Amino acid sequence: MIQRQDLLAHFNALLQPERFKDYGPNGLQVEGKAGIRHIVSGVTASRALIEAAIADGADAIFVHHGLFWRGMDGRITGWMKERIRLLLVHDISLFAYHLPLDAHPQLGNNAQLGARLGVQCDATFGDQALGMLGHVNFANADALAAHVQAALGRSVTCVSGASDQPIRRLAWCTGGAQGFYESALAAGADAFVTGEISEPQAHLARETASTFIAAGHHATERYGAPAVAAHVALQLGVSHRFIEIDNPA
Repeated sequence: MIQRQDLLAHFNALLQPERFKDYGPNGLQVEGKAGIRHIVSGVTASRALIEAAIADGADAIFVHHGLFWRGMDGRITGWMKERIRLLLVHDISLFAYHLPLDAHPQLGNNAQLGARLGVQCDATFGDQALGMLGHVNFANADALAAHVQAALGRSVTCVSGASDQPIRRLAWCTGGAQGFYESALAAGADAFVTGEISEPQAHLARETASTFIAAGHHATERYGAPAVAAHVALQLGVSHRFIEIDNPA
């Protein structure tokens, strides 16, 4: 068994949340029991994940998407009340790290996505240097899209203005990073992989002779949380389990 505050200290030391300007609080969001034997990790602190963690005997939950975000309604009603009620009734601590979890150079969402795509990061770009770049060798946009689909096990949306051109420089940033597209191109990328696509990116891909791939917000961000939680659990001698809650988005 370890103490909750020791676990928090290890997460903070690893992820360094103080370095980031974020959209919500990083660290301990809901306080549970003092002693922790078992950690469950997941992508989002949804009711389904909380219920699954309860069934798994978790003392703590570690996620990328926590409960609280800047500008949200602060009232604890409806679905928010139920999530918090379950955590409090079962005395489970909730730890959440957003941008710090994206950015960790080895265990974070971006690094872990790069590893699954077989791309070595050699540069960063974008706001707070969250995006990653690396050299690749794909014959064309279709070849890259097929590779991403196979690596993540789900279909992707691919829009290309240079479908017959080779791709040598790939940029990526997980989740809802479609706004990083122009920064990726300015950094020298031929193609950009992220979770979501909005209306402007389709036009930009065609007009800049580049390739944009949206591979799913959840699908691109399901690797960092288990990597970090497993790493810390091993260091501290407690058990860990990643629980996947399917999400088509």
